[in-house]
Amino acid sequence: MTTVRTAIVIGGGIAGPVTALALQRAGITATVHEAYPATASGVGGIGGTLALAPNGVAALRTVGADAAVTAIATPIERTAMAVGRRRIDLPTLAGVPPLRVVHRAELHRVLHDRAVAEGVPFAYGKRLVDAEQTESGVTARFEDGSTATADILVGADGIRSTVRALIDPAAPGPRFTGLLGFEAVARHEVDVEPGTMTFAFGRRGYYLYWPEPGGGTRWGANLPYERPMSLVEARAVPAARWLDTLRTSYGDDDPGRELIATSNADELQVVGALQIMPPVPHWHRGRMVLVGGAAHAPSNSSGQGASLAIESAVQLARCLRDLPDVSSAFGAFERLRRARVEKVAARAARINQAKAPGPVARTLMPLLMPLLMRTAMDPEKTVADEQRYVIDWDAPVTAEPALR
Repeated sequence: MTTVRTAIVIGGGIAGPVTALALQRAGITATVHEAYPATASGVGGIGGTLALAPNGVAALRTVGADAAVTAIATPIERTAMAVGRRRIDLPTLAGVPPLRVVHRAELHRVLHDRAVAEGVPFAYGKRLVDAEQTESGVTARFEDGSTATADILVGADGIRSTVRALIDPAAPGPRFTGLLGFEAVARHEVDVEPGTMTFAFGRRGYYLYWPEPGGGTRWGANLPYERPMSLVEARAVPAARWLDTLRTSYGDDDPGRELIATSNADELQVVGALQIMPPVPHWHRGRMVLVGGAAHAPSNSSGQGASLAIESAVQLARCLRDLPDVSSAFGAFERLRRARVEKVAARAARINQAKAPGPVARTLMPLLMPLLMRTAMDPEKTVADEQRYVIDWDAPVTAEPALR
């Protein structure tokens, strides 16, 4: 039985509310501290549409949030891959629910509302600047001069985590994938069955699209770019200019040409530089621990970023529930999670090489893609272990859990 009774959760995006809900189910009172003001668009507002894999939805079931999330999400029943005019339907993984796509802001709203309904307190305008640990607790210090004290502090503050730097000042930061992200809904209707997501490798870049239930086609582009851009910098560029750049890159593609031509500049979502977290050497120190993107953030190619963050939130709560002290709980948590998340990240990194090819790779792409297609044709070998993963909340955690 744990001695932990209270927790400070830093970050109110996706991992933060789920962590607080899971901790509450483990008998630990958690307060979420978010840097943005309550009314700021920055809370959960950065980013476009994300995917929730079946394993992520299963983890949400543990905290009672699965039904609310699937109600606002679009199910993806089928996938296809296209290279130029060549298109092939990909087999689905048997025995799992469909992928769900949902806008990040909407997912944040639902998770926040669920946590509030369950009695989780939120404190806004609380930007963490430091933390002081003692034998009995940890005190967080915020930019506005206020403090908060609890038994543990959980860093759910994303890839630019302040908590990660407090745990290990030498910890690596996020790395640019060589891609910028954009998203919009085109007025063009693609000739594919509803619920079908197509992964398209155009002449100069990668994009994906699927029919929107309300009409039109939602598309997202991963534009190869020579340097990273901050979100502020990317959004300072007029959207019409970005559409011109996208038109130059995808204007020879079918249906990329029509998707961009029928999208409005004022509706273009500039996601900005797509980044990943390299392996983080230290996930915890003393009474501080990382979850979600602060510890592991595979590229969007994995389709698993949000799902892995949700899983980790639930697993952390299990470990704290069942193990007698902070050190053993955090150690068990890392052993349960590290191998799994790093395996997913490695798979996504391999896909990124095809999404941001160099000049030689672009020339060879028509020859290489049949091999990639054959590889992707067997989901049992590529994503079965990821998507069938279900956390057994009722199973006790031991001090030496098996690697997964």
